[in-house]
Amino acid sequence: MKKDAVLKILRDVESGALSADDALTKLKLEPFEDLGFAKVDLHRELRQGAAEVIYGQGKTPEHIAAITSSLIRGGEEVVLITRMAPEAAEYLSARFELRYDARSRVGIVGRIPEPDGKGTVLVATGGTTDIPVAEEAALTAECLGNSVKRLYDVGVSGIHRLLDHAGDIMTARCIVAVAGMEGALPSVIGGLADCPVIAVPTSVGYGAAFGGVAALLSMLNSCASGLSVVNIDNGFGAGYLASMINHL
Repeated sequence: MKKDAVLKILRDVESGALSADDALTKLKLEPFEDLGFAKVDLHRELRQGAAEVIYGQGKTPEHIAAITSSLIRGGEEVVLITRMAPEAAEYLSARFELRYDARSRVGIVGRIPEPDGKGTVLVATGGTTDIPVAEEAALTAECLGNSVKRLYDVGVSGIHRLLDHAGDIMTARCIVAVAGMEGALPSVIGGLADCPVIAVPTSVGYGAAFGGVAALLSMLNSCASGLSVVNIDNGFGAGYLASMINHL
């Protein structure tokens, strides 16, 4: 149940438009729906401010569709699906109004809400190959009601490209900095910005990059203040955290 729906019930009771018994009946909706293979959390938005997100990897197209239907029945207007395979996207497209981004493997069912965050979330990448992870972050933030600006391929090997956007960096309310290789981009951005910076290491790089471990360790050891780090390739986690910061 959405937070706005619960508030409306309580205000109707307060105004006398709804009896306490009728309000109790409305609030007795189950906090989750047991589908057998999944227990869909229908009260997550009420508790945490954002609805359950479907992690698509490892789920069958049929399971993803059933969970999506459950969330829609529970009142959600937009359902976010991450790590969604193309065959699952094809299956859902025949059953829902689905927007699918093949690069990031993100699927969105329903309408992306109008931004209600306080400012702009800036998503920057070191290189073009980091865009799939960055788009996962950007689309997540947009689905959670944020205005997002993308700043792609501004890595430190051509730092003038980044400095050309110093105004965007200095006016953002939160920045997601996505980079592979040696992972230097978040440190540089952290030295320019006065807002929280969320560093996202990617698995992009040659052998000694160790699938993103080198970038992860660089970011964890950054000397830039106000910088936090999420897991390798975790664009969703970065976009979600950026949204929380932008709504404070």
